[in-house]
Amino acid sequence: MTQDEMKQAVAKAALEYVESGTIIGIGTGSTANYFIDYLASIKHKIEGTVASSNASTERLKKHGIQVFDLNSVSEISVYVDGADESNRHLHLIKGGGGALTREKIVAAASRKFVCIADESKLVDVLGKFPLPVEVIPMARSYVARELVKLGGQPVLREGFTTDNGNVILDVHNLQIMEPVKLEETLNHITGVVTNGLFARRPADVLLLGTKDGVKKID
Repeated sequence: MTQDEMKQAVAKAALEYVESGTIIGIGTGSTANYFIDYLASIKHKIEGTVASSNASTERLKKHGIQVFDLNSVSEISVYVDGADESNRHLHLIKGGGGALTREKIVAAASRKFVCIADESKLVDVLGKFPLPVEVIPMARSYVARELVKLGGQPVLREGFTTDNGNVILDVHNLQIMEPVKLEETLNHITGVVTNGLFARRPADVLLLGTKDGVKKID
């Protein structure tokens, strides 16, 4: 199987977690896009969706799938999204597409978080993929200096603004041995909106696309 075929396989497998008559949380990125496309085939079974980005909102609407504002719903049954990295504890790095803050909000509001990824995303230690940190623009230089003190090498994501109007610092050269602790430390830096570690609220299930088919880690 190619990487794209693995992504398609896990996206299709995630349909099993869709509960009829409920609202589904939708992530952002190439694997999430495949899930949106498959979800269109059963859109009559769900009440609607909450999306983590403007791009996903547009894709859902093109399929005729209703998108709700999170403030107008009381519960999301399941959140389905990809990841840039995952360890075997289902701690994730997300935000390669820049939607980490909204992804983290929708994940927090969901009863279950199903992560869908191809096997290249599973690692022993998080951090080879640069960790995205969303930052209020005026705090960019200050936050970058604080990240250097933590051993990281922050690089501004040039020409990119988040859906929230902020900038992203991608932090290189981290070996993240304690994801929960680092997530909390980063979030306490003044000017940081949030960071791409999903460790305090990890995935509940990881569907991993492999050459031998879909493997489930929970």
